[in-house]
Amino acid sequence: MELPEPRWPRIFSTRFACAVATLGPVGRRLPAPGTWGSLAGLAYFVLVFRHSRWEVIFAWTVLASYFAVAFCGDAARRIGRTDPGEVVLDEFVVMPLVFLGWRAGYPSSWPEWVTLLAGFGLFRFYDILKPLGIARLQRWPGGWGIVVDDFVAALAACGTLHLTAALWAWLR
Repeated sequence: MELPEPRWPRIFSTRFACAVATLGPVGRRLPAPGTWGSLAGLAYFVLVFRHSRWEVIFAWTVLASYFAVAFCGDAARRIGRTDPGEVVLDEFVVMPLVFLGWRAGYPSSWPEWVTLLAGFGLFRFYDILKPLGIARLQRWPGGWGIVVDDFVAALAACGTLHLTAALWAWLR
């Protein structure tokens, strides 16, 4: 069964659709665009969701992921490549998932900056190396393959972050 890809971004100009998918200059003008897109996603989490309940973060990320599937798939088609590196909206929208269940000082006693840095690093690890079958998800068609692998990478980073915090607390 193939998931239909949203077609509504076709109403926008190529310039606009690609600007959304690349976060403007973030994906087009900076080196290592996936890292910068993830860093922008980290800032997005801190500014918008830092004190939100996990349900709110998850619901908004699912909604934002639908828009990312639409824009990333459309931009990839217009650019003429399957998963162009400059398309970073996917990293941006899923980054808050890394911190599901985290609030300042909870569930670990780590300083918040340590949690944010560890979560960012773990997400980049899973996003780049794509272990645990994540690489197979990237083969999904169009925008689905662009976004779903990052969605799962963010959840894997979240799980690893929670397991590490639990192990850290247990060893102390």
